[in-house]
Amino acid sequence: MQNLFSKIMVVTVFLGLFGCNGSDDPSTWSEKKIDEWFEKGDWLNGWQVQPDATTNRKEMVISYFKHKERWDKAFQWLKNTDLQNLGKARIDIDGDNVYALPSEYISKNEEDTRFEAHEVYADIQYVISGKELIGVTPKSELNEITEPYNPAGDIVFMTVNNFKDCPANPDKVFVLFPDDLHRPGLKDGENAPVKKVVLKVKLN
Repeated sequence: MQNLFSKIMVVTVFLGLFGCNGSDDPSTWSEKKIDEWFEKGDWLNGWQVQPDATTNRKEMVISYFKHKERWDKAFQWLKNTDLQNLGKARIDIDGDNVYALPSEYISKNEEDTRFEAHEVYADIQYVISGKELIGVTPKSELNEITEPYNPAGDIVFMTVNNFKDCPANPDKVFVLFPDDLHRPGLKDGENAPVKKVVLKVKLN
């Protein structure tokens, strides 16, 4: 009897370790479960803004649970900070793990913009005031590398085959991962002033 009880306990522990953890691993989640988590929006930490439709939901959920503390700090900072008065200097939120790069500029003509991507960091791009277009396309649409990857700046420039220009304004936030080739800063209509902040979230 004691032997049987011991076997039952071993099986129970085994199922607890491997069965439950599998369902808690977001890389194994169904598309429906990912959509439910994403649309519930708890990951935004109460920040009232709409994620752009280009957001890779699976990448978001996997990265969020891998480094929850970093993403929480990023979105809490966006929610609680006076974004209109940031200045233009880098702001460390969690050292090199999470930091903000505020900027102010005039939105650009197409010939003055380039597609870019990053390897070490994800971008949270948010237009505080003004408006612009951000071109977004998957890595599969890469045409040609025009400037090799620069580790110091964590950036590579390229041309792409097909892309979508997406309106960026204070109602939206863009979350861009390494496979999201993107071209920020393009004018939406006329060249106009833009105030923006990009948060860098380290992925590894």
